[in-house]
Amino acid sequence: MTTPYIGRFAPSPTGPLHAGSLVAAMASYLDARAHRGQWLLRIEDIDPPREVMGASELIIATLADYGFFWDAPIEFQSRRSAHYQQAFDQLLAIGQIYGCACSRREIGERIYPGTCRNGMAAGAVARAWRVRTCGQRIEWQDRWRGHFIERIEDDPGDFVIKRADGLWAYQLAVVVDDGLQRVSQIVRGDDLLESTARQILLQQLLGLPRPTYLHVPVIRASDGQKLSKQTGATGLSRSAPLAELAAAARHLGLGITGADSIAAFWQQATLTWANRYLTGENLPGS
Repeated sequence: MTTPYIGRFAPSPTGPLHAGSLVAAMASYLDARAHRGQWLLRIEDIDPPREVMGASELIIATLADYGFFWDAPIEFQSRRSAHYQQAFDQLLAIGQIYGCACSRREIGERIYPGTCRNGMAAGAVARAWRVRTCGQRIEWQDRWRGHFIERIEDDPGDFVIKRADGLWAYQLAVVVDDGLQRVSQIVRGDDLLESTARQILLQQLLGLPRPTYLHVPVIRASDGQKLSKQTGATGLSRSAPLAELAAAARHLGLGITGADSIAAFWQQATLTWANRYLTGENLPGS
Protein backbone atom coordinates (compact mmCIF):
# COMPACT_ATOMS: atom_id res chain seq x y z
CA MET A 1 0.00 0.00 0.00
CA THR A 2 1.40 3.38 -1.01
CA THR A 3 1.94 5.89 1.80
CA PRO A 4 -0.19 9.00 1.25
CA TYR A 5 1.85 12.07 0.35
CA ILE A 6 1.82 14.62 3.17
CA GLY A 7 4.20 17.57 2.99
CA ARG A 8 4.59 20.68 5.11
CA PHE A 9 6.07 24.14 5.47
CA ALA A 10 7.13 25.07 8.99
CA PRO A 11 8.40 28.65 9.40
CA SER A 12 9.53 30.21 12.67
CA PRO A 13 7.86 33.53 13.52
CA THR A 14 11.09 35.49 13.91
CA GLY A 15 10.01 38.05 11.32
CA PRO A 16 8.24 38.31 7.95
CA LEU A 17 8.72 35.84 5.13
CA HIS A 18 11.54 36.82 2.77
CA ALA A 19 12.83 35.59 -0.60
CA GLY A 20 14.69 32.68 0.98
CA SER A 21 11.72 31.39 2.93
CA LEU A 22 9.53 31.77 -0.17
CA VAL A 23 11.83 29.37 -2.05
CA ALA A 24 11.44 26.73 0.67
CA ALA A 25 7.67 27.25 0.84
CA MET A 26 7.34 27.05 -2.95
CA ALA A 27 9.40 23.88 -3.31
CA SER A 28 7.42 22.06 -0.61
CA TYR A 29 4.12 23.30 -2.02
CA LEU A 30 4.88 22.37 -5.63
CA ASP A 31 6.12 18.92 -4.68
CA ALA A 32 2.94 18.26 -2.72
CA ARG A 33 0.67 19.57 -5.46
CA ALA A 34 2.56 17.70 -8.19
CA HIS A 35 2.12 14.49 -6.20
CA ARG A 36 -1.58 15.34 -5.64
CA GLY A 37 -0.83 15.19 -1.93
CA GLN A 38 -1.60 17.25 1.15
CA TRP A 39 0.36 20.36 2.19
CA LEU A 40 0.34 21.41 5.83
CA LEU A 41 1.32 24.66 7.50
CA ARG A 42 2.95 24.55 10.94
CA ILE A 43 4.18 27.59 12.86
CA GLU A 44 7.29 26.65 14.86
CA ASP A 45 6.84 29.08 17.73
CA ILE A 46 8.75 27.32 20.51
CA ASP A 47 11.51 29.91 20.93
CA PRO A 48 9.85 33.00 22.47
CA PRO A 49 13.13 34.97 22.92
CA ARG A 50 13.61 35.00 19.13
CA GLU A 51 9.99 35.55 18.09
CA VAL A 52 8.63 38.85 16.80
CA MET A 53 5.18 39.95 17.93
CA GLY A 54 2.66 39.61 15.11
CA ALA A 55 5.02 37.60 12.88
CA SER A 56 2.85 34.47 12.89
CA GLU A 57 -0.19 36.39 11.65
CA LEU A 58 1.91 38.17 9.02
CA ILE A 59 3.40 34.90 7.74
CA ILE A 60 -0.04 33.33 7.41
CA ALA A 61 -1.49 36.40 5.65
CA THR A 62 1.47 36.61 3.25
CA LEU A 63 1.19 32.95 2.27
CA ALA A 64 -2.51 33.47 1.56
CA ASP A 65 -1.74 36.57 -0.55
CA TYR A 66 0.74 34.49 -2.56
CA GLY A 67 -1.82 31.81 -3.36
CA PHE A 68 -0.79 29.08 -0.92
CA PHE A 69 -3.60 26.87 0.39
CA TRP A 70 -3.10 24.45 3.27
CA ASP A 71 -5.13 21.29 3.61
CA ALA A 72 -5.66 21.15 7.37
CA PRO A 73 -5.90 23.58 10.29
CA ILE A 74 -2.61 25.34 11.08
CA GLU A 75 -0.62 23.78 13.91
CA PHE A 76 1.33 25.89 16.42
CA GLN A 77 4.20 24.23 18.26
CA SER A 78 3.61 26.42 21.32
CA ARG A 79 0.43 24.39 21.91
CA ARG A 80 2.09 20.97 21.63
CA SER A 81 4.37 20.81 24.67
CA ALA A 82 2.56 17.74 26.05
CA HIS A 83 3.59 15.76 22.97
CA TYR A 84 7.23 16.78 23.38
CA GLN A 85 7.13 15.85 27.07
CA GLN A 86 5.76 12.42 26.17
CA ALA A 87 8.62 11.86 23.72
CA PHE A 88 11.11 13.10 26.32
CA ASP A 89 9.75 10.64 28.88
CA GLN A 90 9.98 7.83 26.34
CA LEU A 91 13.64 8.58 25.64
CA LEU A 92 14.38 8.88 29.35
CA ALA A 93 12.76 5.52 30.06
CA ILE A 94 15.06 3.74 27.58
CA GLY A 95 18.18 5.52 28.81
CA GLN A 96 18.79 7.48 25.61
CA ILE A 97 18.98 10.95 27.19
CA TYR A 98 20.84 12.40 30.16
CA GLY A 99 21.12 15.64 32.05
CA CYS A 100 24.08 17.86 31.22
CA ALA A 101 25.51 20.56 33.50
CA CYS A 102 27.90 22.02 30.90
CA SER A 103 27.52 25.60 29.70
CA ARG A 104 28.28 26.67 26.14
CA ARG A 105 31.36 28.47 27.42
CA GLU A 106 32.64 25.32 29.09
CA ILE A 107 32.13 23.20 25.98
CA GLY A 108 33.88 25.71 23.77
CA GLU A 109 33.75 23.52 20.66
CA ARG A 110 31.12 22.34 18.24
CA ILE A 111 31.46 18.61 19.00
CA TYR A 112 30.25 17.83 22.50
CA PRO A 113 33.04 15.93 24.34
CA GLY A 114 30.67 13.78 26.42
CA THR A 115 31.56 15.40 29.73
CA CYS A 116 28.32 14.45 31.49
CA ARG A 117 27.28 11.32 29.61
CA ASN A 118 28.44 9.05 32.46
CA GLY A 119 27.09 11.31 35.18
CA MET A 120 27.43 14.91 36.30
CA ALA A 121 29.98 16.09 38.83
CA ALA A 122 28.93 15.99 42.47
CA GLY A 123 26.60 18.85 43.27
CA ALA A 124 26.05 19.78 39.62
CA VAL A 125 22.56 20.54 38.35
CA ALA A 126 21.32 19.59 34.88
CA ARG A 127 21.13 22.60 32.60
CA ALA A 128 20.12 20.81 29.41
CA TRP A 129 19.22 17.29 28.29
CA ARG A 130 21.18 15.50 25.57
CA VAL A 131 20.65 12.42 23.40
CA ARG A 132 23.19 9.68 24.04
CA THR A 133 24.81 8.80 20.68
CA CYS A 134 26.47 5.41 20.38
CA GLY A 135 28.29 5.31 17.06
CA GLN A 136 25.13 4.99 15.01
CA ARG A 137 25.72 5.11 11.26
CA ILE A 138 22.91 7.18 9.77
CA GLU A 139 22.39 6.70 6.06
CA TRP A 140 19.82 8.28 3.79
CA GLN A 141 19.16 9.32 0.20
CA ASP A 142 18.24 12.93 -0.45
CA ARG A 143 16.16 13.45 -3.57
CA TRP A 144 18.13 16.55 -4.55
CA ARG A 145 21.54 16.14 -2.96
CA GLY A 146 22.16 12.41 -3.22
CA HIS A 147 23.52 9.85 -0.77
CA PHE A 148 24.67 10.65 2.78
CA ILE A 149 26.29 8.63 5.57
CA GLU A 150 26.97 10.27 8.94
CA ARG A 151 28.11 9.29 12.43
CA ILE A 152 26.46 11.73 14.83
CA GLU A 153 28.87 10.72 17.61
CA ASP A 154 31.68 12.25 15.54
CA ASP A 155 29.80 15.45 14.72
CA PRO A 156 28.05 17.07 16.56
CA GLY A 157 28.13 14.45 19.31
CA ASP A 158 25.44 14.09 21.98
CA PHE A 159 22.97 16.81 21.04
CA VAL A 160 20.44 18.84 23.04
CA ILE A 161 16.71 18.12 22.98
CA LYS A 162 15.77 20.28 25.97
CA ARG A 163 17.59 23.55 26.45
CA ALA A 164 19.08 25.09 29.56
CA ASP A 165 16.27 27.69 29.57
CA GLY A 166 13.69 24.90 29.76
CA LEU A 167 12.53 25.27 26.15
CA TRP A 168 12.20 22.31 23.82
CA ALA A 169 14.93 22.11 21.19
CA TYR A 170 14.08 22.25 17.50
CA GLN A 171 15.35 18.74 16.77
CA LEU A 172 12.90 17.04 19.14
CA ALA A 173 9.88 19.22 18.34
CA VAL A 174 10.17 18.87 14.58
CA VAL A 175 10.55 15.08 14.73
CA VAL A 176 7.57 14.65 17.05
CA ASP A 177 5.35 16.93 14.98
CA ASP A 178 6.31 15.38 11.64
CA GLY A 179 5.57 11.95 13.09
CA LEU A 180 2.22 12.88 14.60
CA GLN A 181 1.16 14.73 11.44
CA ARG A 182 2.22 11.73 9.33
CA VAL A 183 4.48 13.87 7.16
CA SER A 184 5.87 11.57 4.45
CA GLN A 185 7.94 14.04 2.42
CA ILE A 186 10.10 16.83 3.85
CA VAL A 187 11.08 19.47 1.29
CA ARG A 188 13.16 22.31 2.75
CA GLY A 189 16.31 24.39 2.32
CA ASP A 190 19.73 22.74 2.30
CA ASP A 191 20.77 24.82 5.31
CA LEU A 192 18.96 22.09 7.29
CA LEU A 193 20.91 19.21 5.78
CA GLU A 194 23.11 18.96 8.85
CA SER A 195 20.04 18.42 11.04
CA THR A 196 18.79 15.44 9.05
CA ALA A 197 20.91 12.69 10.63
CA ARG A 198 19.95 13.82 14.15
CA GLN A 199 16.29 13.83 13.20
CA ILE A 200 16.52 10.36 11.66
CA LEU A 201 18.17 9.07 14.84
CA LEU A 202 15.32 10.49 16.95
CA GLN A 203 12.78 8.92 14.59
CA GLN A 204 14.45 5.55 15.14
CA LEU A 205 14.58 5.93 18.92
CA LEU A 206 10.94 7.03 19.13
CA GLY A 207 9.65 4.41 16.70
CA LEU A 208 8.48 6.99 14.16
CA PRO A 209 8.48 6.46 10.38
CA ARG A 210 11.22 8.10 8.35
CA PRO A 211 10.06 10.65 5.75
CA THR A 212 11.74 11.11 2.40
CA TYR A 213 13.94 14.23 2.19
CA LEU A 214 14.56 16.81 -0.51
CA HIS A 215 16.83 19.77 0.30
CA VAL A 216 16.76 22.62 -2.22
CA PRO A 217 19.53 25.23 -2.56
CA VAL A 218 18.98 28.26 -0.34
CA ILE A 219 19.37 31.84 -1.55
CA ARG A 220 22.62 33.36 -0.35
CA ALA A 221 23.53 36.96 0.39
CA SER A 222 26.40 38.71 -1.41
CA ASP A 223 28.88 37.49 1.22
CA GLY A 224 27.86 33.86 0.67
CA GLN A 225 25.83 33.52 3.86
CA LYS A 226 22.32 32.12 3.77
CA LEU A 227 19.80 34.89 3.13
CA SER A 228 18.00 35.39 6.43
CA LYS A 229 16.65 38.04 8.72
CA GLN A 230 20.04 38.09 10.43
CA THR A 231 21.79 38.88 7.12
CA GLY A 232 19.42 41.72 6.25
CA ALA A 233 16.75 39.97 4.19
CA THR A 234 13.75 42.20 3.61
CA GLY A 235 10.18 41.01 3.95
CA LEU A 236 8.20 39.93 0.90
CA SER A 237 6.07 42.54 -0.82
CA ARG A 238 2.40 41.73 -0.36
CA SER A 239 1.47 44.12 -3.18
CA ALA A 240 3.52 42.46 -5.96
CA PRO A 241 3.41 38.70 -5.35
CA LEU A 242 3.83 37.64 -9.00
CA ALA A 243 7.29 39.19 -9.29
CA GLU A 244 8.44 37.54 -6.07
CA LEU A 245 6.95 34.20 -7.11
CA ALA A 246 8.69 34.35 -10.48
CA ALA A 247 12.05 35.07 -8.82
CA ALA A 248 11.66 32.12 -6.45
CA ALA A 249 10.72 29.86 -9.37
CA ARG A 250 13.87 30.91 -11.26
CA HIS A 251 16.00 30.00 -8.26
CA LEU A 252 14.45 26.52 -8.34
CA GLY A 253 15.21 26.16 -12.05
CA LEU A 254 11.63 26.67 -13.18
CA GLY A 255 11.21 29.01 -16.13
CA ILE A 256 7.69 30.30 -15.55
CA THR A 257 6.71 32.80 -18.25
CA GLY A 258 3.53 34.54 -19.24
CA ALA A 259 1.59 33.92 -16.03
CA ASP A 260 -0.68 36.94 -15.63
CA SER A 261 -2.32 35.85 -12.36
CA ILE A 262 -1.37 33.99 -9.22
CA ALA A 263 -3.65 31.10 -10.17
CA ALA A 264 -2.01 30.87 -13.61
CA PHE A 265 1.43 30.96 -12.03
CA TRP A 266 0.71 28.05 -9.70
CA GLN A 267 -0.90 26.01 -12.46
CA GLN A 268 2.14 26.44 -14.71
CA ALA A 269 4.66 25.99 -11.90
CA THR A 270 3.04 22.78 -10.67
CA LEU A 271 3.06 21.28 -14.16
CA THR A 272 6.68 22.33 -14.70
CA TRP A 273 7.77 20.87 -11.35
CA ALA A 274 5.95 17.62 -12.12
CA ASN A 275 7.55 17.29 -15.54
CA ARG A 276 11.05 18.13 -14.29
CA TYR A 277 11.35 16.93 -10.71
CA LEU A 278 8.55 14.52 -9.84
CA THR A 279 10.42 11.31 -10.62
CA GLY A 280 13.74 12.66 -9.36
CA GLU A 281 15.44 11.86 -12.67
CA ASN A 282 16.36 15.50 -13.31
CA LEU A 283 17.41 16.38 -9.77
CA PRO A 284 21.10 17.09 -9.23
CA GLY A 285 21.49 14.25 -6.74
CA SER A 286 19.96 11.58 -8.96
